[in-house]
Amino acid sequence: MSDPRPPDEDFAAYMRARWGDLVRTLVSLGCDPHEAEDVAQTALARCLRSWDRVRAADDVDAYVYRTLLNCWSTSRRRRWWGEQPTDTLPEPEPRHGGIGLDTTVAERSALVSALSGLSADHRAVLVLRFGADLTEAQTAEALGVAVGTVKSRVSRALASIERRHLSEESR
Repeated sequence: MSDPRPPDEDFAAYMRARWGDLVRTLVSLGCDPHEAEDVAQTALARCLRSWDRVRAADDVDAYVYRTLLNCWSTSRRRRWWGEQPTDTLPEPEPRHGGIGLDTTVAERSALVSALSGLSADHRAVLVLRFGADLTEAQTAEALGVAVGTVKSRVSRALASIERRHLSEESR
């Protein structure tokens, strides 16, 4: 049975419901908030152009997150990333409806630190699985891998974070 809402209205409802999650996912992957909003907007624009196909997908969220990751990957190739990492994160600008308002700077710093030591594959699987709250199947579809691969990457990534945390505590 098809959705009775017109495609534009259906897309607008989807976008309103998912915008913050999409942007937070990109920020967790390492984008700054402004870039994350640009990439999310690009991904949603692509999805809007083919909304009938997106809406007909087995899992709309996985389809949209796959598009989001593709747009992010394209944006990473396109830009020069000469920024230098630092131990101290700047205080984020207050933004209404923005990112990170529900977490403290210390919590966000700890999250960024934990994720920064992981490979891109491990970081992506943790962000999609726990940050975006996708199921294992949705994460697998978004990343284009098998569900078993998602499970093993989650396990290895969490073990890596735990090992690093334990070694820091023993210092």
